[in-house]
Amino acid sequence: MSDAPTTAVEEAPAAQTAPARLSLHHIAVQTGDLDRSIAWYRDFFGAEVKWTLGTFSELSMERLPGLSGLAELEAGGLRFHLFTRGPEYGVTPPADTNQYQHVCIQVRTPEELRAWHAKWFAVHASGAHSFVRREDATDIVVDSDGVESFYAFDVNGLEFEFTYLPGERA
Repeated sequence: MSDAPTTAVEEAPAAQTAPARLSLHHIAVQTGDLDRSIAWYRDFFGAEVKWTLGTFSELSMERLPGLSGLAELEAGGLRFHLFTRGPEYGVTPPADTNQYQHVCIQVRTPEELRAWHAKWFAVHASGAHSFVRREDATDIVVDSDGVESFYAFDVNGLEFEFTYLPGERA
């Protein structure tokens, strides 16, 4: 199979057990100035800061070297995860580039999370699609709060996080 992306729409493999409905959990945005971004999201969307982090998991640090700050803001049920990386990563991207880091999809159960994880690998292994980024989905990781998640790229190189949050309804 050629490494060049295909232009024709190809048939995906037959769906396995269809995972349950999806729910958007958050949109992650990388910024060079976390405080300035928090202020803008607060002023424009009326968002409230729900929590902040300054220490991160090994997976987060592998995926986002230099990660140094993260804040979750919520406005009307929509969450934004604003994050910044060290000074060597703090430069604002050019205006004509895609600046979203990832979109997070929340699932209702750990079993749904594992079904999506398995489905990504099944679709990827089918050979029906050519991916811009040649990276497998990450392992499912569990943090100290019991939050389970994995990350995977679509055929365009856009990143999705799938997450299960114990005690929260999707």
